[in-house]
Amino acid sequence: MDINAINAMYKTTNTPASGYGTNPVEEAGGNSFDSVLNSVINMVGETNTLQNNASAEEIKFALGESDNTHDLLIAEQKATVALQYTVAVRDKFLDAYKELMNMQM
Repeated sequence: MDINAINAMYKTTNTPASGYGTNPVEEAGGNSFDSVLNSVINMVGETNTLQNNASAEEIKFALGESDNTHDLLIAEQKATVALQYTVAVRDKFLDAYKELMNMQM
């Protein structure tokens, strides 16, 4: 999932021709909220899988079943990057939610 797609989803135009009836999600490329939410859920699942793989590699290394530190470091780095990306997406959604809650009608 591309974080730029999430940023584009929340951009609105200030032109009078756009009016209040336009859907910023459709203007951003036709992505529906449902597809974005499903992508985020899949991303969380992938992050969880990578975290579990890193833990399994740590256990193998600690028990002496594996002496390959390269695989251990790769698994840990993948898990770290996935977690950082997931947190960044979560933060964007929270920022968007706060912005929506602060809007006046």
